[in-house]
Amino acid sequence: MKKIIPLCFLFALQLTTTFSYAQKYRNAEDTVRLNKEFVRVSNELADLNAKLTIAENDLPGYQTKANQANNNAANAANESSNMASKATNGSMGDAKKAKRKANRAYGEAKDSKNAKNKLNNQENKVTRYKSDIERRQKRIQDLEVMRLAINTKIMNSSTPPVMQ
Repeated sequence: MKKIIPLCFLFALQLTTTFSYAQKYRNAEDTVRLNKEFVRVSNELADLNAKLTIAENDLPGYQTKANQANNNAANAANESSNMASKATNGSMGDAKKAKRKANRAYGEAKDSKNAKNKLNNQENKVTRYKSDIERRQKRIQDLEVMRLAINTKIMNSSTPPVMQ
């Protein structure tokens, strides 16, 4: 019991000091740095929004290419399978054609895999841009809170006390 009360007091003291020192910009002299950071973060946010728009506009093209490549790979695999079944009962020429079809099917499958990877990369890029935008918006909100605190502090210190 003797140790709990001082520990609670220290915890409460640490909690209050943590919140009071959490702000990076505290007084009127810091407004220039705050404004510079605000402009920098706003510009980064605008750039990220532009990149996100471009990435989202490119996404349907990647989806179309991935679907086409997948269909081409499936068709090539079917043709290869048909040629292989003919080659088992056919001549040497049929076997060579079956081998060419198999190689073509393999190439189409690789193309399909590459198209799918590009689509996944594009989707990851969109997700990454969205998370970066959220982070920048949160930072702008924090900067606005700091700016409001500084302005309130300035207003409170500049108003003369009322005499009664």
